[in-house]
Amino acid sequence: MRIRPCGFWLSILVTAALAADASAGQAPTRDIKVISSAGARAMADACIAWAEKNNQVVAMAVLDWGGNLIESHAMEGAAANAIDTALLKAKSALRWRRATSETNKIVRSGENLAPTFMNDFPQPGALPIMVNGQVIGAMGVSGADGEKCAQAAIDAVFKKPASPSGR
Repeated sequence: MRIRPCGFWLSILVTAALAADASAGQAPTRDIKVISSAGARAMADACIAWAEKNNQVVAMAVLDWGGNLIESHAMEGAAANAIDTALLKAKSALRWRRATSETNKIVRSGENLAPTFMNDFPQPGALPIMVNGQVIGAMGVSGADGEKCAQAAIDAVFKKPASPSGR
């Protein structure tokens, strides 16, 4: 069957119009939050304060949403591989968008072994950094209670304290 040229071009125009209509409501860009170097430094300081208060020695790494290292620090007495381990944990938390302790449970149960062959490090100690439901980075902590230290840092920097009036 032969399609008439007029009908052919009309169907192309209708298809193009429908496609344009469907994407008209969608913006071609998106605004994203980015952790600043000052924010990452404040997280490191908060984690150090938490570790000192709890008599622990840790090392940490803070990544932005794209996986770029923004801040790293090792407390005096941290193991030689501690920053490397913190960085690997942070990368894993960022990739899977969950605490590395959760990923560790999934791997150990055999439910999902992908992290092991994707060169991730699903060991407890890292959390994604969430702001208004958006992952803006991750913090990995090597040593002792890493996820507690990371959570204390996230809470100190990104959670708004209650106002004196309780509102």
